[in-house]
Amino acid sequence: MSEPLWDFAPPPSSNLRDREVSQHGSRLSNKRIALIISGSIASYRSPDLVRDLRREGAEVQVFATADALRYVAREALEWTSLNPVLTESSPNASHLSDNSPFSAYLVAPATYNLLNKFACGIADDLPTALLASALGRAERAKTPILVVPTMHGSMHNKILQESLSRLNDHGVTVVPPRQENGKNNLPGNEFLVGQLIRSLSAGTLKGHQLMITGGPTPVWIDHIRLFTNRFTGALSIEIAKQAWFEQATIQLILGQGSMKTPSYLPHQRVVDFSSYREKVLSGLGEGLIDTAIFSAAVADYQPTHVHPGKLPSGQQLTLSFEQTPKVIREVRAAYPKLKMVAFKYEENHTHEELMVIARQRAKKYQLVVANRGEEFIEYGDQVAWLVEQDKSEEQMISKPAIAKAVLDRVASWV
Repeated sequence: MSEPLWDFAPPPSSNLRDREVSQHGSRLSNKRIALIISGSIASYRSPDLVRDLRREGAEVQVFATADALRYVAREALEWTSLNPVLTESSPNASHLSDNSPFSAYLVAPATYNLLNKFACGIADDLPTALLASALGRAERAKTPILVVPTMHGSMHNKILQESLSRLNDHGVTVVPPRQENGKNNLPGNEFLVGQLIRSLSAGTLKGHQLMITGGPTPVWIDHIRLFTNRFTGALSIEIAKQAWFEQATIQLILGQGSMKTPSYLPHQRVVDFSSYREKVLSGLGEGLIDTAIFSAAVADYQPTHVHPGKLPSGQQLTLSFEQTPKVIREVRAAYPKLKMVAFKYEENHTHEELMVIARQRAKKYQLVVANRGEEFIEYGDQVAWLVEQDKSEEQMISKPAIAKAVLDRVASWV
């Protein structure tokens, strides 16, 4: 008899009712989203997309073409959205949505046929009539419309490109598809939800160009082994997420060993201290960055000699180290007008000692984010103090709160 793969016990009880979803966030709370699906095989993924939108707090109303319902069941869409699927015009004039306007319109998947009809102003069914009304609302109230081209690569012709260009000129956001195997595929739900959140944000950082660094920057011992640290870049990713949602242009640089980033977040990974230093200096050399946020756990020391090959195992090693160049100081010397956020982590210091160190650093940088290992233990979460010249220090608890406070300061600088 084979060993069972589980003990056949029932699942743990839950307070969620059958059609409720667990909340991952609240960035779409009080937002009413019109999800338009058209006749692509990718429509089969729509129920999961509906639930992921609801996990961010959205109310979702699905509009579907007749062809879309060949690939996904109406019942599945209604079960996941908690609303009837709308496919035909009615006396309620649901395509006008006068009584309950939509916060945004998302066309995913958007087929060749629907995109070309939308671009040419054809409104011969409920989904295209809805989009005609949406475009009018967008022109007046800036209601975002997002379309996600989804079709075989052979259909990506000049007619389609002209239609996409026309829609873009009308203010429609054309979300890039996931292009592979000769097709324009529907991106993952995380990517789509992220794009929708960005389109609906207040845009407090729109026009800002930020460099954000995070994670460890290892140094080589030989051609196989690295010295590194335990930091994961989680705070830098949270800062980058919030900045990107607020429509900043970001350059996120992550060291090797950093945690995974959301699929919608543009980023670059570097393998070691040297490549980190090169990427930072070359990125700033382009002259586009207005604010740099240096949260990377940069290596302070490196071996004086890197062994050419693999050091033999099974023997005692004695290594000599030297200080690495201070990248943040190099940046300040080269770019005296660049707005900079510096981070300072200490252990075995009192709060008062930490504040003295942070105040000294604040003479060189616009903002210093300072923390102590002891406070992590005391609060059970990341704790940081924001120190800025001529202002009282401000305590923030949790990565999201720290990220928001840092970006609020950045947004206030002119």
